[in-house]
Amino acid sequence: MLDAEQLIAAAREETGLDDFGGVSWREGLDRLVASLNEEADLTVGGEQILSLRVGMLLANRLRIVDTITEHPEIGDEEIAGPLVIIGLPRTGTTALSNLLAADPQIRSIRLWESSDPVPPPEEATQHSDPRIDDARRGLEAMYEAFPKMRSLHFQAPDGPTECQDLLGMEFRTEHFDGMARVPSYSAWVLDCDMRSAYQFHRQVLQLLQWHCPPDLWHLKTPVHMLALDDLLAAYPHAKFVWTHRDPADVLGSVCSLIAYTRSWVSDRDDAEELGREQLAVWSESIRRALEFRKRIGERSFADIEFASLQSDPVGAVCAAYEQLEIPSDDARPHLERWATDHPPGAFGSHEFVLDDFGLDRATVRNGFADYLERFGGLV
Repeated sequence: MLDAEQLIAAAREETGLDDFGGVSWREGLDRLVASLNEEADLTVGGEQILSLRVGMLLANRLRIVDTITEHPEIGDEEIAGPLVIIGLPRTGTTALSNLLAADPQIRSIRLWESSDPVPPPEEATQHSDPRIDDARRGLEAMYEAFPKMRSLHFQAPDGPTECQDLLGMEFRTEHFDGMARVPSYSAWVLDCDMRSAYQFHRQVLQLLQWHCPPDLWHLKTPVHMLALDDLLAAYPHAKFVWTHRDPADVLGSVCSLIAYTRSWVSDRDDAEELGREQLAVWSESIRRALEFRKRIGERSFADIEFASLQSDPVGAVCAAYEQLEIPSDDARPHLERWATDHPPGAFGSHEFVLDDFGLDRATVRNGFADYLERFGGLV
């Protein structure tokens, strides 16, 4: 079984540090560990995988807090934007994230930075930092052990990644649900106060930007839709790019990815339960995002349909830039180069079936009725 006290003690021993920066992270850790122990049916290997994951988050938090304490000027860093990609998983958000990362005016959270953020990156060595090779070896080990992951969710060590670890270090994120079955923890996350998580999230961006500009960030993770008010409180100038695709075309893919990653840590077969859970959480995320958009108005939003990302990704991004008053002339050649080098399907494809998870198209579409009424023309 996982033991929160042992994980905390191990992180302190590994880093030689003691200060986690307040106590707001502890409730989430305790709830996560309890849920993993009581509900996830972890294998011995699964316990090892998740112990390493939680331990990494704790150790990184200690190092981040220590660096910020030693260098309080980091708190003076101004964060521009950020430009936040939202939308259901499997709607082109990863392709869009990679496109934005190709724009020199945009700062992205790269996989190697997310995995090992301290010491913070330096502008002069950001493309040769030895942590890039460390991340590459880690990715290759994962792809060798779990080969389907290459096509399900391919990443590059120096490419952009979701900002899940920044929320994960506060232990307030729905991402853990994608790693293991944790229903009680997930229910708590859906309604917990996310302000401290986004405050810490902002501190990490400040640290990563400190010696490595630019300051116009792009962020990406679908779980932001569950707490957009708290995100906006941390980033008052945030702008949003919402990707659109028929939910009935993506929910099977979402469930396939989660079923696969959960299989790394548990032998439990819960396909139909998984289907019900994912339909509930993502329909709720869309409901909250629709309400948020209605409250703050259209000016902060641009929409991109999945089909346009497939047929004309550069045009789609430049149109979104225009809507959000972001200059695109200098960005266009960089976007075109990336799009040419990475055509749709470059990293493979996979099959999925809604029926495998106890779902059908009518049920899924009914769960997203308000969304389809609002954006049916884009899906």
